[in-house]
Amino acid sequence: MSKIVTLVGNPRGGSRTLTVATRAAEAALGSAGDVIDLAELAPHLLAAEPVEAVEAALGLVKNADVLVLASPTYKATYTGLLKVFLDKLGHRALAGKHAIPVLVMGGAQHALAVEVHFRPLLVELGAIVPTPGLAVLESQIADLDAVLKPWAEQLAGQLPTGV
Repeated sequence: MSKIVTLVGNPRGGSRTLTVATRAAEAALGSAGDVIDLAELAPHLLAAEPVEAVEAALGLVKNADVLVLASPTYKATYTGLLKVFLDKLGHRALAGKHAIPVLVMGGAQHALAVEVHFRPLLVELGAIVPTPGLAVLESQIADLDAVLKPWAEQLAGQLPTGV
């Protein structure tokens, strides 16, 4: 069975992004696995010395087989919080891992950000990124199943067996 990790880069704890990420992971993978809410780690991400909680989160990500990475859309892309965390992983740290990008956005004008900005970051880290990433409008959260079901069906053949 594959090791699943859901990583949420919203600076606000318990966010709608967290809800969308866990539900997306459950729809596509059957489980959200270990969930990392970066809002809890934010005060420690730029610490001069390593912080145990950050190191543990990095370890979970490095040991995952499949990652669901989610962010609200800030300035037409993912949050700086998520980028700071991913920068700590190192070159090609996601090599051979499947990574599913998820963006939550206020307006449809940002719908391509998941493919144009988020996917290249994950590919640069070495991840295998199935198509399509998930772009969810805040207005769609109330009826999330209507978005998740067809999206998860598209991903089904692109994910590793045993998920």
